[in-house]
Amino acid sequence: MIVVLHSERAWTARFVARMKFPLKLSLRWLVAAAALLGVGILALAFLLFGDLPAPDALLTRTSPDTTKIFDRKGKLLYEILDPRAGRRTRVALDELPAHLRNAVVAVEDANFYTHPGVDAVGVVRAMVQYAQAGYIVSGGSTITQQLSRLVLLSREEQESRTVARKLREMALALRITQAYSKDQILNMYLNEVYFGNLAYGVEAAARTYFGKPARDLDLAESALVAGLIQSPAAHDPYVNPDAARARQRVVLDLMVKAGYITTDDADLAANEVLHLKATDKREIIRAPHFVAYVRNLLEQQYGEQAVNAGGLNVITTLDLDLNSRAQEIISRHVNALKSRTRNENAPDYNLNDAALIALDPATGESVAMVGSADYFDESIDGAVNVALSLRQPGSSIKPITYAAAFARDYTPATVLSDVPTTFQTQENEPYAPQNFDRQWHGPLSLRAALATSSNMIAVKVLEHVGLNAMLETARAMGITTFDESDRFGLALTLGGGEVKLLELTAAYAALANEGKRVPPIAILSVNDRAGEHGEFVQAISPQVAFLVTSILADDLARIPAFGEDSVLNLSRPAAAKTGTTTDFRDNWTLGYTPDLAVGVWAGNADNAPMYRVTGITGAGPIWHDFMETAHRGLAEKAFPRPPGIVSVEICDASGLIATEICPRVRNELFIEGAEPKREDDAYRVFELDAATNLVWNDHCRGPRIRRVYRVYPPDAQDWARRKGLALAPELDCLGRLANVGQPSSGVMPGAISTRAALEVVSPAHHSQFETSPQIPKDLQRIEVSARLNQAVKIVRLTLYIDGEAIGRFSTVPYRALWELSVGEHTAQAVGIAVDGAEIKSEIVNFSVAQAN
Repeated sequence: MIVVLHSERAWTARFVARMKFPLKLSLRWLVAAAALLGVGILALAFLLFGDLPAPDALLTRTSPDTTKIFDRKGKLLYEILDPRAGRRTRVALDELPAHLRNAVVAVEDANFYTHPGVDAVGVVRAMVQYAQAGYIVSGGSTITQQLSRLVLLSREEQESRTVARKLREMALALRITQAYSKDQILNMYLNEVYFGNLAYGVEAAARTYFGKPARDLDLAESALVAGLIQSPAAHDPYVNPDAARARQRVVLDLMVKAGYITTDDADLAANEVLHLKATDKREIIRAPHFVAYVRNLLEQQYGEQAVNAGGLNVITTLDLDLNSRAQEIISRHVNALKSRTRNENAPDYNLNDAALIALDPATGESVAMVGSADYFDESIDGAVNVALSLRQPGSSIKPITYAAAFARDYTPATVLSDVPTTFQTQENEPYAPQNFDRQWHGPLSLRAALATSSNMIAVKVLEHVGLNAMLETARAMGITTFDESDRFGLALTLGGGEVKLLELTAAYAALANEGKRVPPIAILSVNDRAGEHGEFVQAISPQVAFLVTSILADDLARIPAFGEDSVLNLSRPAAAKTGTTTDFRDNWTLGYTPDLAVGVWAGNADNAPMYRVTGITGAGPIWHDFMETAHRGLAEKAFPRPPGIVSVEICDASGLIATEICPRVRNELFIEGAEPKREDDAYRVFELDAATNLVWNDHCRGPRIRRVYRVYPPDAQDWARRKGLALAPELDCLGRLANVGQPSSGVMPGAISTRAALEVVSPAHHSQFETSPQIPKDLQRIEVSARLNQAVKIVRLTLYIDGEAIGRFSTVPYRALWELSVGEHTAQAVGIAVDGAEIKSEIVNFSVAQAN
């Protein structure tokens, strides 16, 4: 046993001896590799972090060049000052309201008080996005990182989006956190960060946007200011107030999430009316709304740093002289209405603001932009550029509806009936539009309907062509706000969707530009490099554009609504359209010549209603005077007539080829191929029995005479009867129904197939009624009525409620009264045609509730 153990020890000793040399060699290699790795890490660290400034250099400043904005003739509009050397007032953190500090932390760095300068969660998120995209998508930057980048890194490094820059930024943030307390860091950040409009630091931001020190900002104002940090250009409340309020809501929701405020606090702040401060009058700025608009465009294209300190020379499209005249005309007309109130005992019209856009239809260049009656008047929120705000256009949107119709075989001669009509909305609610004058005008051609701004006809046209057709046409012509189709219904053609004055003016410019879309531009060049121009694609055909223009320029056609010498008439050919919302909150006049398209809005920036001010009395005079001024010295031009347009002599009553008996004949324009092929049948010669004035037959006694009658469409006969107009006889001298037929509607084949031949007009589908305990039961009755919508002759019509007949009729009007009864009910009309066929209306459901 001893021998064996000795032998094993000897073998082990020999093995160790043999392994000594390789082990020593391996250890040397490991030490060398570790040393090289360490040197490499140190070298990389030196390259990345060796030149980093010390944290105590946070207040180092440079003086960059200024950016200058000029009009198209080289006149200086505005010089953008160095924001670091300009508008900044430092303020101590303890002087700021808690909700302002909390708003900034909530939106920019929710974990600010718990991380060491770098947020690990944000870093991981940024790394994952970098791995997926192959480039830096979001930085995950904390407040401390932003401070280090804004103040301690060079301009070139600030604008780079590399991993190296991010690592240097993180290293600086860690060092700054070691050198300063969280409150000190937040204080420096709030005094350095840029809020847009040359406001650098939170004190300057408070005074720039609200005209007060930061300590006096309330929650709503603080949230809006904090929301500007991420992208001051995109959320500029002067240029894009809707985006600014949306961003404010994001900040408030984040404050709720962080526990700084309650949901009720957030809702109250979101609904608070904010009063923005106009820029200091002492600053040298001309055409201030346009300058703010151009600056916003520059910041989006070049970045805030380049605009603030890049030394850009910007030549714009604006004609300063013309813009100044526009401002003067607006101020004069707004003040004139106020003067009438003071001096002539006129009512208070409450019109305090107006805006104007002027575009060159051939280029899209904005030659004038006035965003309010007075940029510096805080009482009217004058700094808000209403030309870029969302407002309801009223009837000024109608030309787009008619453009969609003319592209789908409708013509200016097409006749529809301007009579009471109820439509059904997407929500199965009744919709009964009214005309502005609260009158009904019977059968109208589309030329007359658009020229006189019939609401009912516009809705019928939209119902016929379809909502999508109008939306597609609007988008093609440059309207970007009609983005969600399911938000809109038939009221869209009456102004039920919000638009921007700039975009609607551009849509009218497309009509002047032979149907080509006109993207508005504001910058001609930057540092002698041409600005970017949009593409002039064909939005609608030149023929469709010309038909719409021919109506909007038809002074005679609009006389019934606007009179013989309205403000829409210029000293040269011009097309124009007005618009007024039903609550008098907005009124518009837009129009154009071949040289210029101009849009004018009038109202109040805070959405307060005016007192019975329409497009013809509010915006119209401004449009008229500016158009005359802008065209002074220019040669008069007619609108060019494109090929493919033909003129046909028609009878106005039907839109069909005129005959000898038609009393009102006129020439109408058509797209070639859409002109009428049949003769007028609205005016007809009737052979009558002279003794009875009934239709002649062989059994009549008196002499036979001939007389011309106008035969009204079925849906207009009740209107004609109410107007006391002479109706063609329907019976012969024996009292039998005469088969005299019905006139054509003037609509292209299939155009009104969307409406049933027989229709219950009242009550409307899904309508609701209530009984009243204060009114005797037998007096609580509603009208039940029906009408024919197509050329069908009936000999008898019966009205039913819940299947029981309440009235039988052999001629119009088909109307009866029904006593209210609590419960769910149905209404239906059933007619018997001349040939014995039964015609039924759709069943209408309605309800009657017991009043409380």
